[in-house]
Amino acid sequence: MELSHSSKKDKLKKVIFIFVLLYLFLLSISLMGTTLKLFGRGFSENLISTTSNPAVGLLIGLLATAVVQSSSTTTSIIVGFVASGVLDIRIAIPIVMGANMGTTVTSFLVSFFSITRKEEFERAVSVAAIHDFFKVLVVIVLFPLEMWTHFLERTAKYITSSITFFGTDATFKSPVKLIVKPCVDFMCNLNETIFGEHVAGKVILLLISLSIVFLSLFFLVKVMKSLVLQKTEVVFHNIVGKHVLLGMFIWMAFTALIQSSSVSVSILVPLVAAGIITLDEAFPLTLGADVGTTITAILASLSGDSVGGLTIAIVHLLFNVTGILLIYPCKYTRAVPLYLARKMGKLAARSRMYPIGFIICVYFVLPGILIFIFK
Repeated sequence: MELSHSSKKDKLKKVIFIFVLLYLFLLSISLMGTTLKLFGRGFSENLISTTSNPAVGLLIGLLATAVVQSSSTTTSIIVGFVASGVLDIRIAIPIVMGANMGTTVTSFLVSFFSITRKEEFERAVSVAAIHDFFKVLVVIVLFPLEMWTHFLERTAKYITSSITFFGTDATFKSPVKLIVKPCVDFMCNLNETIFGEHVAGKVILLLISLSIVFLSLFFLVKVMKSLVLQKTEVVFHNIVGKHVLLGMFIWMAFTALIQSSSVSVSILVPLVAAGIITLDEAFPLTLGADVGTTITAILASLSGDSVGGLTIAIVHLLFNVTGILLIYPCKYTRAVPLYLARKMGKLAARSRMYPIGFIICVYFVLPGILIFIFK
Protein backbone atom coordinates (compact mmCIF):
# COMPACT_ATOMS: atom_id res chain seq x y z
CA MET A 1 0.00 0.00 0.00
CA GLU A 2 2.85 2.38 0.90
CA LEU A 3 4.55 1.60 -2.42
CA SER A 4 1.30 2.30 -4.27
CA HIS A 5 0.81 5.56 -2.35
CA SER A 6 4.41 6.58 -3.11
CA SER A 7 3.89 5.71 -6.78
CA LYS A 8 0.77 7.90 -6.92
CA LYS A 9 2.67 10.79 -5.32
CA ASP A 10 5.48 10.41 -7.89
CA LYS A 11 2.95 10.43 -10.74
CA LEU A 12 1.28 13.54 -9.32
CA LYS A 13 4.65 15.29 -9.10
CA LYS A 14 5.38 14.35 -12.71
CA VAL A 15 1.98 15.63 -13.86
CA ILE A 16 2.57 18.97 -12.09
CA PHE A 17 6.06 19.10 -13.59
CA ILE A 18 4.60 18.49 -17.07
CA PHE A 19 2.19 21.43 -16.65
CA VAL A 20 5.05 23.65 -15.46
CA LEU A 21 7.20 22.60 -18.43
CA LEU A 22 4.28 23.05 -20.84
CA TYR A 23 3.74 26.56 -19.48
CA LEU A 24 7.45 27.34 -19.96
CA PHE A 25 7.30 25.95 -23.50
CA LEU A 26 4.26 28.07 -24.41
CA LEU A 27 5.85 31.07 -22.70
CA SER A 28 9.07 30.64 -24.66
CA ILE A 29 7.26 30.28 -28.00
CA SER A 30 5.22 33.42 -27.24
CA LEU A 31 8.34 35.31 -26.10
CA MET A 32 10.24 34.22 -29.22
CA GLY A 33 7.36 35.37 -31.45
CA THR A 34 7.10 38.71 -29.62
CA THR A 35 10.85 39.29 -29.92
CA LEU A 36 10.90 38.43 -33.62
CA LYS A 37 7.98 40.79 -34.17
CA LEU A 38 10.07 43.55 -32.55
CA PHE A 39 12.76 42.80 -35.13
CA GLY A 40 10.53 42.38 -38.12
CA ARG A 41 6.96 43.67 -37.91
CA GLY A 42 7.72 47.09 -39.38
CA PHE A 43 9.75 45.43 -42.11
CA SER A 44 6.87 43.05 -42.88
CA GLU A 45 4.28 45.83 -43.00
CA ASN A 46 6.40 47.88 -45.43
CA LEU A 47 7.01 44.80 -47.55
CA ILE A 48 3.35 43.80 -47.76
CA SER A 49 2.03 47.25 -48.60
CA THR A 50 4.24 47.83 -51.66
CA THR A 51 3.53 45.02 -54.13
CA SER A 52 1.37 44.67 -57.22
CA ASN A 53 2.82 41.47 -58.74
CA PRO A 54 1.01 38.26 -57.63
CA ALA A 55 4.16 36.09 -57.78
CA VAL A 56 6.11 38.67 -55.77
CA GLY A 57 3.15 38.87 -53.37
CA LEU A 58 3.42 35.12 -52.77
CA LEU A 59 7.13 35.47 -51.93
CA ILE A 60 6.47 38.52 -49.75
CA GLY A 61 3.88 36.60 -47.72
CA LEU A 62 6.40 33.78 -47.26
CA LEU A 63 9.26 36.07 -46.23
CA ALA A 64 7.17 38.37 -44.03
CA THR A 65 5.71 35.43 -42.08
CA ALA A 66 9.11 33.74 -41.75
CA VAL A 67 10.43 36.98 -40.22
CA VAL A 68 7.61 37.52 -37.69
CA GLN A 69 7.05 33.76 -37.11
CA SER A 70 3.27 34.04 -37.22
CA SER A 71 0.83 33.63 -40.09
CA SER A 72 -1.87 35.05 -37.78
CA THR A 73 0.11 38.30 -37.53
CA THR A 74 0.72 38.50 -41.28
CA THR A 75 -2.88 37.70 -42.24
CA SER A 76 -4.19 40.17 -39.64
CA ILE A 77 -1.95 42.85 -41.20
CA ILE A 78 -3.28 41.89 -44.65
CA VAL A 79 -6.89 42.06 -43.39
CA GLY A 80 -6.17 45.55 -42.03
CA PHE A 81 -4.56 46.68 -45.29
CA VAL A 82 -7.44 45.34 -47.41
CA ALA A 83 -10.02 46.87 -45.05
CA SER A 84 -8.32 50.27 -45.28
CA GLY A 85 -7.93 50.10 -49.07
CA VAL A 86 -4.12 49.88 -49.05
CA LEU A 87 -4.24 46.46 -50.72
CA ASP A 88 -6.58 45.13 -53.40
CA ILE A 89 -8.18 41.74 -52.60
CA ARG A 90 -6.76 40.17 -55.76
CA ILE A 91 -3.21 41.20 -54.81
CA ALA A 92 -3.73 40.17 -51.16
CA ILE A 93 -4.67 36.57 -51.99
CA PRO A 94 -1.15 35.45 -53.09
CA ILE A 95 0.30 37.11 -49.97
CA VAL A 96 -2.09 35.03 -47.84
CA MET A 97 -0.90 31.89 -49.66
CA GLY A 98 2.73 32.81 -48.99
CA ALA A 99 1.91 33.50 -45.33
CA ASN A 100 0.53 29.97 -45.03
CA MET A 101 3.89 28.61 -46.20
CA GLY A 102 5.98 30.90 -44.00
CA THR A 103 4.32 29.83 -40.75
CA THR A 104 6.00 26.40 -40.91
CA VAL A 105 9.38 27.87 -39.87
CA THR A 106 8.53 27.70 -36.14
CA SER A 107 8.08 23.92 -36.08
CA PHE A 108 11.37 23.54 -37.99
CA LEU A 109 13.14 25.63 -35.35
CA VAL A 110 11.59 23.54 -32.55
CA SER A 111 12.83 20.34 -34.24
CA PHE A 112 16.43 21.52 -33.78
CA PHE A 113 16.14 21.02 -30.03
CA SER A 114 16.46 17.27 -30.72
CA ILE A 115 19.59 17.80 -32.82
CA THR A 116 21.91 15.88 -30.46
CA ARG A 117 19.76 12.70 -30.63
CA LYS A 118 19.90 11.30 -34.16
CA GLU A 119 16.70 9.22 -34.28
CA GLU A 120 14.62 11.83 -32.43
CA PHE A 121 15.96 14.54 -34.71
CA GLU A 122 15.00 12.55 -37.80
CA ARG A 123 11.41 12.19 -36.56
CA ALA A 124 11.24 15.83 -35.39
CA VAL A 125 12.41 17.18 -38.76
CA SER A 126 9.96 14.85 -40.55
CA VAL A 127 6.90 16.22 -38.75
CA ALA A 128 8.10 19.81 -39.26
CA ALA A 129 8.79 19.10 -42.94
CA ILE A 130 5.42 17.48 -43.65
CA HIS A 131 3.68 20.72 -42.69
CA ASP A 132 5.96 22.58 -45.08
CA PHE A 133 5.77 20.17 -48.05
CA PHE A 134 1.98 19.99 -47.79
CA LYS A 135 1.77 23.80 -48.00
CA VAL A 136 4.17 23.89 -50.96
CA LEU A 137 2.12 21.30 -52.87
CA VAL A 138 -1.12 23.18 -52.17
CA VAL A 139 0.40 26.46 -53.40
CA ILE A 140 1.77 24.78 -56.55
CA VAL A 141 -1.79 23.67 -57.39
CA LEU A 142 -3.90 26.58 -56.11
CA PHE A 143 -1.74 29.58 -57.01
CA PRO A 144 -1.94 29.18 -60.83
CA LEU A 145 -5.56 27.99 -60.54
CA GLU A 146 -6.52 31.11 -58.58
CA MET A 147 -4.62 33.40 -60.99
CA TRP A 148 -6.49 31.81 -63.90
CA THR A 149 -10.03 31.45 -62.46
CA HIS A 150 -10.08 33.62 -59.27
CA PHE A 151 -12.30 30.93 -57.72
CA LEU A 152 -11.17 31.64 -54.13
CA GLU A 153 -11.90 35.34 -54.55
CA ARG A 154 -15.28 34.71 -56.19
CA THR A 155 -16.34 32.14 -53.57
CA ALA A 156 -15.25 34.37 -50.69
CA LYS A 157 -17.15 37.35 -52.15
CA TYR A 158 -20.28 35.21 -52.54
CA ILE A 159 -20.06 34.06 -48.91
CA THR A 160 -19.38 37.62 -47.71
CA SER A 161 -22.39 38.96 -49.61
CA SER A 162 -24.59 36.53 -47.66
CA ILE A 163 -23.37 37.80 -44.30
CA THR A 164 -25.04 40.86 -42.83
CA PHE A 165 -23.51 41.38 -39.38
CA PHE A 166 -20.83 43.96 -40.19
CA GLY A 167 -19.96 46.38 -37.47
CA THR A 168 -20.03 43.72 -34.72
CA ASP A 169 -17.16 44.10 -32.33
CA ALA A 170 -16.22 40.40 -32.33
CA THR A 171 -13.28 39.86 -30.04
CA PHE A 172 -11.79 36.73 -28.55
CA LYS A 173 -8.77 36.33 -26.35
CA SER A 174 -6.64 33.21 -26.56
CA PRO A 175 -6.45 31.60 -23.08
CA VAL A 176 -2.82 30.69 -23.76
CA LYS A 177 -2.00 34.32 -24.52
CA LEU A 178 -3.87 35.42 -21.39
CA ILE A 179 -1.84 33.00 -19.26
CA VAL A 180 1.62 33.77 -20.68
CA LYS A 181 1.12 37.46 -21.54
CA PRO A 182 1.85 38.89 -18.04
CA CYS A 183 5.18 37.08 -17.90
CA VAL A 184 6.07 37.97 -21.50
CA ASP A 185 5.16 41.63 -20.90
CA PHE A 186 7.22 41.69 -17.69
CA MET A 187 10.29 40.27 -19.45
CA CYS A 188 9.90 42.65 -22.40
CA ASN A 189 9.41 45.69 -20.14
CA LEU A 190 12.38 44.70 -17.97
CA ASN A 191 14.50 44.27 -21.08
CA GLU A 192 13.39 47.66 -22.42
CA THR A 193 14.15 49.31 -19.06
CA ILE A 194 17.69 47.91 -19.10
CA PHE A 195 18.53 48.16 -22.81
CA GLY A 196 16.01 50.66 -24.19
CA GLU A 197 15.57 50.27 -27.96
CA HIS A 198 19.08 48.90 -28.44
CA VAL A 199 19.24 45.78 -30.64
CA ALA A 200 21.39 43.97 -28.02
CA GLY A 201 18.36 43.80 -25.72
CA LYS A 202 16.26 42.12 -28.42
CA VAL A 203 19.07 39.62 -29.14
CA ILE A 204 19.34 38.75 -25.42
CA LEU A 205 15.55 38.32 -25.20
CA LEU A 206 15.63 36.03 -28.24
CA LEU A 207 18.46 33.95 -26.72
CA ILE A 208 16.54 33.65 -23.44
CA SER A 209 13.43 32.43 -25.29
CA LEU A 210 15.46 29.88 -27.27
CA SER A 211 17.11 28.62 -24.06
CA ILE A 212 13.73 28.16 -22.38
CA VAL A 213 12.41 26.31 -25.45
CA PHE A 214 15.41 23.96 -25.38
CA LEU A 215 15.27 23.20 -21.64
CA SER A 216 11.47 22.88 -21.45
CA LEU A 217 11.33 20.54 -24.47
CA PHE A 218 14.26 18.44 -23.24
CA PHE A 219 12.65 17.76 -19.86
CA LEU A 220 9.09 17.61 -21.24
CA VAL A 221 10.01 14.74 -23.58
CA LYS A 222 11.83 12.88 -20.78
CA VAL A 223 8.99 13.22 -18.26
CA MET A 224 6.27 12.38 -20.80
CA LYS A 225 8.18 9.30 -21.90
CA SER A 226 8.37 8.03 -18.32
CA LEU A 227 4.79 8.90 -17.37
CA VAL A 228 2.32 8.76 -20.26
CA LEU A 229 4.02 7.14 -23.24
CA GLN A 230 1.86 4.02 -23.44
CA LYS A 231 -1.42 5.71 -22.46
CA THR A 232 -0.86 8.59 -24.88
CA GLU A 233 -0.01 6.18 -27.68
CA VAL A 234 -3.29 4.31 -27.08
CA VAL A 235 -5.32 7.55 -27.06
CA PHE A 236 -3.74 8.87 -30.27
CA HIS A 237 -4.00 5.48 -32.02
CA ASN A 238 -7.68 5.19 -31.08
CA ILE A 239 -8.60 8.78 -31.99
CA VAL A 240 -6.34 9.66 -34.94
CA GLY A 241 -5.54 6.18 -36.20
CA LYS A 242 -9.18 5.11 -36.34
CA HIS A 243 -10.99 8.47 -36.56
CA VAL A 244 -8.87 10.82 -38.62
CA LEU A 245 -11.58 13.48 -39.01
CA LEU A 246 -12.22 13.54 -35.27
CA GLY A 247 -8.51 14.07 -34.57
CA MET A 248 -8.39 16.79 -37.22
CA PHE A 249 -11.39 18.59 -35.68
CA ILE A 250 -9.98 18.29 -32.15
CA TRP A 251 -6.69 19.90 -33.21
CA MET A 252 -8.56 22.50 -35.27
CA ALA A 253 -10.57 23.47 -32.17
CA PHE A 254 -7.43 23.49 -30.02
CA THR A 255 -5.64 25.78 -32.50
CA ALA A 256 -8.67 28.08 -32.78
CA LEU A 257 -8.69 28.29 -28.98
CA ILE A 258 -5.01 29.26 -28.67
CA GLN A 259 -5.04 31.17 -32.00
CA SER A 260 -1.66 29.89 -33.15
CA SER A 261 -0.90 27.05 -35.56
CA SER A 262 2.80 27.64 -34.86
CA VAL A 263 2.27 26.59 -31.23
CA SER A 264 -0.13 23.69 -31.90
CA VAL A 265 2.11 22.19 -34.61
CA SER A 266 5.23 22.81 -32.50
CA ILE A 267 3.63 20.76 -29.69
CA LEU A 268 3.44 17.82 -32.12
CA VAL A 269 7.19 17.96 -32.84
CA PRO A 270 8.38 16.60 -29.45
CA LEU A 271 5.51 14.06 -29.41
CA VAL A 272 6.64 12.60 -32.75
CA ALA A 273 10.32 12.95 -31.83
CA ALA A 274 9.73 10.94 -28.64
CA GLY A 275 7.86 8.24 -30.57
CA ILE A 276 4.60 8.93 -28.70
CA ILE A 277 2.73 9.40 -32.00
CA THR A 278 3.69 8.57 -35.57
CA LEU A 279 4.20 10.91 -38.52
CA ASP A 280 1.04 9.50 -40.17
CA GLU A 281 -0.98 10.30 -37.05
CA ALA A 282 0.49 13.81 -36.73
CA PHE A 283 -0.20 14.72 -40.38
CA PRO A 284 -4.02 15.23 -40.10
CA LEU A 285 -3.48 17.16 -36.85
CA THR A 286 -1.26 19.69 -38.66
CA LEU A 287 -4.04 20.11 -41.24
CA GLY A 288 -6.58 20.74 -38.49
CA ALA A 289 -4.20 23.36 -37.09
CA ASP A 290 -4.09 25.11 -40.47
CA VAL A 291 -7.88 25.52 -40.48
CA GLY A 292 -8.03 26.48 -36.79
CA THR A 293 -5.55 29.31 -37.17
CA THR A 294 -7.81 31.13 -39.66
CA ILE A 295 -10.07 32.19 -36.75
CA THR A 296 -7.65 35.05 -35.90
CA ALA A 297 -8.03 36.76 -39.30
CA ILE A 298 -11.80 36.20 -39.31
CA LEU A 299 -12.15 37.78 -35.86
CA ALA A 300 -9.86 40.64 -36.92
CA SER A 301 -12.12 41.28 -39.93
CA LEU A 302 -15.31 41.16 -37.85
CA SER A 303 -14.11 43.96 -35.59
CA GLY A 304 -14.50 46.44 -38.43
CA ASP A 305 -17.08 47.22 -41.08
CA SER A 306 -15.10 46.37 -44.22
CA VAL A 307 -16.43 43.82 -46.69
CA GLY A 308 -12.92 43.47 -48.16
CA GLY A 309 -11.41 42.59 -44.77
CA LEU A 310 -13.87 39.75 -44.21
CA THR A 311 -13.48 38.57 -47.81
CA ILE A 312 -9.71 38.09 -47.50
CA ALA A 313 -10.18 36.37 -44.11
CA ILE A 314 -12.60 33.90 -45.75
CA VAL A 315 -10.10 33.39 -48.60
CA HIS A 316 -7.59 32.34 -45.92
CA LEU A 317 -10.07 29.75 -44.60
CA LEU A 318 -11.03 28.51 -48.10
CA PHE A 319 -7.38 28.14 -49.11
CA ASN A 320 -6.68 25.79 -46.20
CA VAL A 321 -9.90 23.77 -46.53
CA THR A 322 -9.46 23.42 -50.32
CA GLY A 323 -5.86 22.29 -49.85
CA ILE A 324 -6.94 19.53 -47.46
CA LEU A 325 -9.71 18.35 -49.81
CA LEU A 326 -7.28 18.28 -52.76
CA ILE A 327 -4.48 16.30 -51.14
CA TYR A 328 -5.50 14.39 -48.00
CA PRO A 329 -8.51 12.19 -49.05
CA CYS A 330 -6.62 10.33 -51.82
CA LYS A 331 -3.90 7.97 -50.52
CA TYR A 332 -1.68 8.62 -53.57
CA THR A 333 -1.62 12.41 -53.19
CA ARG A 334 -1.42 12.06 -49.38
CA ALA A 335 1.66 9.86 -49.79
CA VAL A 336 3.64 12.64 -51.56
CA PRO A 337 4.19 15.00 -48.58
CA LEU A 338 4.70 11.97 -46.31
CA TYR A 339 7.42 10.63 -48.60
CA LEU A 340 9.14 14.02 -48.92
CA ALA A 341 8.98 14.59 -45.15
CA ARG A 342 10.53 11.21 -44.38
CA LYS A 343 13.22 11.89 -46.98
CA MET A 344 14.02 15.22 -45.32
CA GLY A 345 14.17 13.46 -41.94
CA LYS A 346 16.67 10.92 -43.28
CA LEU A 347 18.79 13.67 -44.82
CA ALA A 348 18.73 15.54 -41.49
CA ALA A 349 19.90 12.42 -39.67
CA ARG A 350 22.74 12.08 -42.17
CA SER A 351 23.80 15.73 -41.90
CA ARG A 352 22.38 18.52 -39.75
CA MET A 353 23.25 20.99 -42.52
CA TYR A 354 20.43 19.78 -44.79
CA PRO A 355 17.51 21.21 -42.76
CA ILE A 356 19.55 24.31 -41.84
CA GLY A 357 20.30 24.96 -45.52
CA PHE A 358 16.67 24.23 -46.43
CA ILE A 359 15.33 26.81 -43.94
CA ILE A 360 17.82 29.53 -44.89
CA CYS A 361 17.41 29.07 -48.65
CA VAL A 362 13.66 28.40 -48.94
CA TYR A 363 12.39 30.87 -46.35
CA PHE A 364 14.87 33.73 -46.54
CA VAL A 365 17.55 33.75 -49.27
CA LEU A 366 15.50 32.60 -52.30
CA PRO A 367 12.40 34.77 -51.66
CA GLY A 368 14.64 37.72 -50.71
CA ILE A 369 16.64 37.49 -53.95
CA LEU A 370 13.53 36.99 -56.14
CA ILE A 371 11.72 39.90 -54.47
CA PHE A 372 14.78 42.12 -55.04
CA ILE A 373 15.02 41.06 -58.71
CA PHE A 374 11.33 41.33 -59.65
CA LYS A 375 10.43 44.30 -57.49
